[in-house]
Amino acid sequence: MTTIDNSRLQQGFPCVFDDTHSIQLICQEDLAEIVEMLDNPKVSQYLFFAPAPAEVYTAFFTPIIDNTRTAIASAQWPEHPTFILRDQDHRFMGMLGITRNMMLPGNFDVGYQLPEHAWHQGIATRGCQFITQLAFEQLGAHKVCADCYGNNIGSARVLEKNGFVQEGRQAGFYQLDHGVDDRVLFGMTRDQFAARQSRSTC
Repeated sequence: MTTIDNSRLQQGFPCVFDDTHSIQLICQEDLAEIVEMLDNPKVSQYLFFAPAPAEVYTAFFTPIIDNTRTAIASAQWPEHPTFILRDQDHRFMGMLGITRNMMLPGNFDVGYQLPEHAWHQGIATRGCQFITQLAFEQLGAHKVCADCYGNNIGSARVLEKNGFVQEGRQAGFYQLDHGVDDRVLFGMTRDQFAARQSRSTC
C-alpha cells in the first residue's frame, strides 16, 4: 500500500491513498454523500444503524465533524478519526472510522462503509489495513476490535486478510425483516499486530 503522509492527513489535507484514490479527514461537505450511501438498501442491509432518517445521521456525524475541525486546528488526531475516500474525479468512494472505547483507554473499534460503486476493488481491504495500522502506531492502541453480520462474508474476509482473529459469535444478535443474523466478533492485540508487521518485513 502507498505510504500515506499522516502528518498532512492530520492537518486536514487530502493525501494520496493509492494510485487512484485520495484520503482526507471528514468535513461538513461529506455529509450528504455519506447519507446517500447509507440510504442504499444494499449497503444498509449489514448495518444495524441504517437505514435511518437523515436527521439521525446529521445528529450522529455533526459532533464528529466538529471535533475533527477542532483537532485539525490543534494539530491533533480527532477523538474518533473518520476518513473519506475519493477517486481521481473526486467521486465519493467510502468512509473509514476508528472509535475509542470511552471506558477502556487503548481499546478501539474500526469500521468501514463503501458505496455500491466502490465494491470489489480492494478498497475496503486497504482501508482496513490503514486504520488498523493508524490505531496501533499513532493512537496508542493495545487492542483493536471489529464486528460484522454473520452473513456479511465480504466484511469478514476483509478483517481476516488484515490479521484480525475471530474471537466470538453472538447467535441471533440482529433482528432482520425476515429472521435473524449473528454478530461475529473480531480482534487484534498489539502483540499480534507487531508479529504480523514483523512477518511482512521479512
